[in-house]
Amino acid sequence: MTKLKKTLGLFDGIALLVGITIGAGIFKTPQVIASYINSFSIIIILWLSVAVFVYVGALIYAELGSRFPQTGGEYVYMQKAFGPFLGFLFGWAQLFIIRTSPTAALSLLSADYLGYFFPLDHSQKIIIASLIIIVFGFINILGVNKGSAYNKFSSSVKITGLMFFCLIGLILTSGDFSKLSESVSPTASLGPVGNLIAAIMMIVFSFLGWDRVGYVAGEMKNPKKVIPQSMFYGMLIVTMLYLGSNILYHSVIGLEGMRSSSIVASDTAISLFGNIGASLISIMVIISATGSVNGTMMATTRVYYAMAKDGLIFKWFDYIDPKFQTPTHAIIAHCIWSIALILIRQNFETLVAGMVFAILIFYGFTTVAFFKFRKEKIGNNDGYKLPYFPLLPSLYILGIIVLVFLRAFYEPWKSAQDLLFVLSGIPVYFIFFKK
Repeated sequence: MTKLKKTLGLFDGIALLVGITIGAGIFKTPQVIASYINSFSIIIILWLSVAVFVYVGALIYAELGSRFPQTGGEYVYMQKAFGPFLGFLFGWAQLFIIRTSPTAALSLLSADYLGYFFPLDHSQKIIIASLIIIVFGFINILGVNKGSAYNKFSSSVKITGLMFFCLIGLILTSGDFSKLSESVSPTASLGPVGNLIAAIMMIVFSFLGWDRVGYVAGEMKNPKKVIPQSMFYGMLIVTMLYLGSNILYHSVIGLEGMRSSSIVASDTAISLFGNIGASLISIMVIISATGSVNGTMMATTRVYYAMAKDGLIFKWFDYIDPKFQTPTHAIIAHCIWSIALILIRQNFETLVAGMVFAILIFYGFTTVAFFKFRKEKIGNNDGYKLPYFPLLPSLYILGIIVLVFLRAFYEPWKSAQDLLFVLSGIPVYFIFFKK
């Protein structure tokens, strides 16, 4: 029987985490966040708070990945903790909103930044975004090493590019941080708490990516060691780059400038370096966003494959190409539905907020599963262990509950639509897979 190939090491894990995480967040969400919040000081506090929040989540996942070093991620954890129904529902949500939404959103972002070079209308951007998905689907079919190679390349470009962008940009500001003290009334109209929750959802999206390292555990040489180390070094890199980028954006163009921008990184670069610098930054953003598209596709399609092996999704997904040793059918399905979501939802912010709302619900279930595994000593008990148990995971799950309920309260119609994508899997499970 053809099996997945174990070829990935620590650098692959870090590249995967950074490659997926730094995709659209730092190049798109800051201008959305600026419309919700009235001052930079509150914005930077939110970024720091969310960084701590998601790092606790990353440490929880590091232990889960060490306990169950096999392909599938949360799908494996939830199935082992709660049985096949919740495992199926999570996998279904992965395909229908959680992982295909960012693929769609990041492809649209790439088209936005291509618009810096060529004037594009909305229909043309949708066509380009769809073509991007098809290209990276083809790359992922050709082999896990091909996908990982682009992850390494895009991660190197975005880390180096963002680092120099921040450092040189902050030097060129000549210590003028006067715009950081600006205070301008929000333009969004959800009220103080509603605006705050909407901004947090955008920041959470910007940090998502760490959770997918465990998805390719079955293709890692030493997952019990590689997964926790990838989480630590990857999250540290991401947090430092995000804070530096926010300081730079707000120092150069301020709150008002960010609200009027659709390509905030390029507009900041124009002010600092002129058109040539802005062109280079636009290219970096495109490489970064497509790297995240690639990384998401590379990691998530393994969930569909794992489900099919367990008989919890259609057998068609349980196919490994004998030549390339990749889950070809799962990759094709991921691409098709990502393109469908572009056509259905059309809008970056709608795609992103819906994905975060859905994934937070499953993060809650995953954390409950984590408590169960600790209490009953299920899985490998000789690997990484989360410190300060049970305090840290308790605070983490409390934060999840607050965010989910407040978002549902302040944006009920959008939340209901997002939930429908998840719950649509219930009749499918009972008709086709319950037995």
